[in-house]
Amino acid sequence: MSKLGKLFKGGNSSKSKAAPSAQEALARLRETEEMLGKKQEYLETRIQRELALAKKHGTHNKRAALQALKRKKRFEKQLTQIDGTLSTIEFQREALENSHTNTEVLRNMGYAAKAMKAVHENMDINKIDDLMQEITEQQDIAQEISEAFSQRVGFGDDFDEDELMAELEELEQEELNKKMTNIRLPSVPSTSLPAHPGRQPSLPSSSRPSRAASSRRKEDEDDIKQLAAWAS
Repeated sequence: MSKLGKLFKGGNSSKSKAAPSAQEALARLRETEEMLGKKQEYLETRIQRELALAKKHGTHNKRAALQALKRKKRFEKQLTQIDGTLSTIEFQREALENSHTNTEVLRNMGYAAKAMKAVHENMDINKIDDLMQEITEQQDIAQEISEAFSQRVGFGDDFDEDELMAELEELEQEELNKKMTNIRLPSVPSTSLPAHPGRQPSLPSSSRPSRAASSRRKEDEDDIKQLAAWAS
């Protein structure tokens, strides 16, 4: 019989021993993962060390270099085995955690179902209908009270809307008059001519304003029209 067979056979003889709890099993698995993680770090360090030795002895001591490479291969094989073991342990731990979670969920749901059943046993449908009707009536009363509080209460603030509009129009008209007063109309520039004895200064041959003055006057007229339209 193989060693594994003897191990499992010996394990079956101790059925009377109580099974460990899920928390205990999870704690053991985490300890194993931690131990294997430290072993991984150690093997990675040894692999790097043997690789450095192989490079160091490669040119002048091939035997020592080959021995270092052999040790490196053995460490790499152990590292691969640990990786596989860690994957298996991780899968087992996750399955155990899920089983423990499902067990707790089922237990709590059964507990809640019993509590709900006990609550419903003390309920009377007729009393529930009466209670809902009473709640509806109280809600209607509360709504009426809220509406009464939210109504506008006058504290001497009732004013005539027509008087307010008339006052507003007067203010707008005053503002319009100020704006129209501030508008400057263009003036025709005076032409000064040198005075000669016995001769009066003559006016320019053309009394029409220049093109720039005409443009400014047109802009001012447009502004006045816009203000008049806004006032109306």
